[in-house]
Amino acid sequence: MRIVDRLDQNLTIALDTLRAGKIRSALTILGVVIGVATVMAMAAIVQGIREQIVHTIEIAGPTTFYVIRYFSSTPVNPNRLPREAKNRPDLVPEEAQRIAAIPEIAYAAIWAQVFGRVEYQGARTQQMTFMAADDRYTEIQGGQLLEGRWFTKAELKSGTPVAVIDHDVARKLFGQMNPIDKIVRLGGRPARVIGIYAPPENIFAPQGQQVGAVIPYLFADHAFVIDKFNALFIAVKPRPGVAVGDAQDAVTVAMREIRSLRPGQRNSFDMITQDQILDTFNKLTGVFFLVMIVLSGVALMVGGIGVMAIMMVSVTSRTREIGVRKALGATNADILLQFLVEASTLTGVGGVIGIIVGLGFGKLATLAMNIQASPPLMLTMIAVGVSVGIGIAFGLLPAMRAARLDPIEALRYE
Repeated sequence: MRIVDRLDQNLTIALDTLRAGKIRSALTILGVVIGVATVMAMAAIVQGIREQIVHTIEIAGPTTFYVIRYFSSTPVNPNRLPREAKNRPDLVPEEAQRIAAIPEIAYAAIWAQVFGRVEYQGARTQQMTFMAADDRYTEIQGGQLLEGRWFTKAELKSGTPVAVIDHDVARKLFGQMNPIDKIVRLGGRPARVIGIYAPPENIFAPQGQQVGAVIPYLFADHAFVIDKFNALFIAVKPRPGVAVGDAQDAVTVAMREIRSLRPGQRNSFDMITQDQILDTFNKLTGVFFLVMIVLSGVALMVGGIGVMAIMMVSVTSRTREIGVRKALGATNADILLQFLVEASTLTGVGGVIGIIVGLGFGKLATLAMNIQASPPLMLTMIAVGVSVGIGIAFGLLPAMRAARLDPIEALRYE
């Protein structure tokens, strides 16, 4: 109980000191606030984006995987291909058809991404993604058809210029007007609207990557220039009960047979699973987050040095007070604890303010990106601990100086 009473008494003294020098205290903890706020804001944003990607993967199903020409964690310039990718052939619809016929596979189709604006009678959207797929798009990406219909087999085989557009796009371009059977322009190409599609609410769709329309693959192949290296892939879904590894093995065998690859030759294609997509994202954001941690560490270091400097000044200005306390029976440990508690209170308050500011900025950023994010609770507790630890570490030297003061000399100090 004595230790608790001492901590309570010293905390009261520390808070009184903070109130007595509000401006000085605010300037002292500013570096801590900036450092902690930066970490918390970045953590909230990264965690929000990660949660959205995980939700999107859950919609597609953890077993869905993709056959691609070449796997790279960053987009590849088609004009400057890596050496190991130069001789790889493009994916073709016949390969998707062959994969779809494998007993272990429930679905396979060639998809592509093209980009452009959706326009109607002078109104137009920002740059968007158009997904070139088929009538089973929602089985992979989720969402639902609100109005109209999906593509017929004849439209898919002929590449008819038809489109199922996003409901937000329909609202922006048509208002209360019914968009079905209206002619819009997708990246400058005319297409007839046959349906309105609502993507799942939790799909990860940052600005510039929102899927504005779904169109038949052959329409995209005829009317657009497809980046067949970065934006062409075969979506594959195994049958229920078939493990992803077994399905990938079956697809590998089929692709090697199609491409007449001899034993010992490397695959001229890659496959990527949902776990690999998430792992790639984690690596990319991990580097970004590490840079933010380093920058935040510098701010925290500056804040810690500020705490040390202000505590040194505090010890000097309160020398007589220290002498009085020692004369009344306070031990060196009591004085040491007093100043350590004061320093850790300074940085602890800075840490709490930094958490509130950082989470606020993180919330605003995730709202602007149209993603949902839960607060990083574990990191919040760590941030408080780190900020208090900085106060203890940088307050130790001034506290030791105060504890070592000779009471008689301290009482003589003016």
